[in-house]
Amino acid sequence: MRRIKEVLRLKHFQGLPERAIARSVGVSNGVVHSYLSRARSAGLSWPLPEGMTDEDLELLLFPAPRPASQSPQRPVPDWSYIDKELRRRNVTRRLLWEEYRAVNPDGFGYTWFCTTYEAWKGRVRPSMRQIHLGGEKVFVDFAGDTMDIVDPLTGEVQPMKLFVAAMGASNYTYAEACPSESLADWIRAHVNLFTFLSGTPTFVVCDNLKAAVSNPDRYDPGLNRTYAEMASHYGTAILAARPRRPKDKAKVEVAVQIAQRWILARLRNQRFFSRAELNAAIKTLVDELNARQMRGFGSSRAELFAELDKPKLTPLPDQPYAFARWKRCRLAPDYHVEVDGHWYSAPYRLIGELVDARIDDRTVEIFHKGQRIASHARAPNRRGHTTIADHMPSAHRRYGEWTPAAVIAAGERIGPSTAAFFQAVIDARPHPEQGFRTCLGILALVKSYGAD
Repeated sequence: MRRIKEVLRLKHFQGLPERAIARSVGVSNGVVHSYLSRARSAGLSWPLPEGMTDEDLELLLFPAPRPASQSPQRPVPDWSYIDKELRRRNVTRRLLWEEYRAVNPDGFGYTWFCTTYEAWKGRVRPSMRQIHLGGEKVFVDFAGDTMDIVDPLTGEVQPMKLFVAAMGASNYTYAEACPSESLADWIRAHVNLFTFLSGTPTFVVCDNLKAAVSNPDRYDPGLNRTYAEMASHYGTAILAARPRRPKDKAKVEVAVQIAQRWILARLRNQRFFSRAELNAAIKTLVDELNARQMRGFGSSRAELFAELDKPKLTPLPDQPYAFARWKRCRLAPDYHVEVDGHWYSAPYRLIGELVDARIDDRTVEIFHKGQRIASHARAPNRRGHTTIADHMPSAHRRYGEWTPAAVIAAGERIGPSTAAFFQAVIDARPHPEQGFRTCLGILALVKSYGAD
C-alpha cells in the first residue's frame, strides 16, 4: 500500500504525469494508470481521509472478488514467467502481483499469489528454496561416485572424480572428470569452468572441501590461499557453504544428482582409455542436458543461461590463471627457505621471520608481510641451493664465487689430507656453502704459515 500512497501523492500533490510517476516509484505505466483509475472510482485523491489504514485502502481499491466457485474464469498467473522475472535484480513478488492485478482487476489477492507460487515451486522443483539472481552465483562440488579410465598398455584402472558446477539462476550445468580432489585439480576445473561459461559470476559457492577451505568454521571459513588468489584473478569471490547447513549447497547437490544420473549412468557400460576421451563423452552429455527443456520452466538451461546469467557475467581476464601453491616457512639462519628439497635465498636481514613462498611451474617467489622480497627461477634439482648475492651479508659475499669443487681443489693443492678434510666438512653440513667458512679459514692460514 505504500507504493499506492506514493502514486496518489505524486499525482495529486506534486502534479506529475503518469510516466514520471512510474519511473519514480519503479512500476510500469499500466500499474500507475490502474491505481489512479481505481482511486478515482473510489473517490480518493490526496491526502487520504484521516484514519484510513492500509487495510482499508486495499479493500477500497481492491475489493474481494467473488469466490472462485462463482468466477471460474478468474485468470491464474503464469508461474513460469513469475519465477523467471524474480531472478532479475530488484524485481519483487509485490511488483509482479501489482502488474498482474493491473491487467486482471478481478484477479487473486497478494496472499493467494504468494502461497500458490510457493506451492508451484514445490511441485516443479522441490529443491527450490532460494531465488538466485542472474550471473550472481555458481555452485561447485565433486560428485561422490567415480568413473574409471583404463591404461591401454598395463590394464591399470584409475578412478576419476566428477567435478560438477551449476549456475544459480539458470541451472546451467558443467561437468568434467578429474584425477583427484587435490588443490591442483580443483583449480584446473575452475579455470575450465570459467572458460566454458565465457565469464565469471559474482560468487562461487563451494563445499567445505579440503582443497578449498583450510578452516571450515561456520561463520568465518578460511580459504586456501591459492583458491583465493585464483578468485581474485577472475574478479569473483568465494563463499564457503556453512557446515551442517544443507540449504547453502542445495543447488549443486541437485546438480550432482542429475549429473550422476544423466552422465555416469549413461556411461557406465563404456570403457575409456584416457581422461581426454572420457571428458569428450561427458561434454556431449552435458550439452544435451543443457539443451533439454526443463519441466515447468518452458525453457532449457542453455536458454535461461543466455537470458539471465550470461549478460551479467564478468568478462574473462586476458590470460587464464596459472596454478601456484603457497608455503609458509621461517627464514633459516643461512637466509634460505626450502621448497621441494631445494633451497632459495631471501634477504639476510629477515632471518628468523615468517615468509610465504609462492611456487609455480617456473618460479619461486618469496613474500614478507605481503611484499615480494625475492624471485628465483624454479630449480629442477633437489638438495641444491639458489642464492642471490644481494641477499648475503657483506662478510659472506666474498665466498659467493666459491663452489664445493673449487674449495676441494684448493685443498688438493695443499695436500690430499687437506682435501679429504674439506670434503668431510662440506659433507657434514646441510648445505655445502655452510662449510666454506671453515675451509677458507684454513686456506687463509697458508698465507701466514705456508702449506707445510
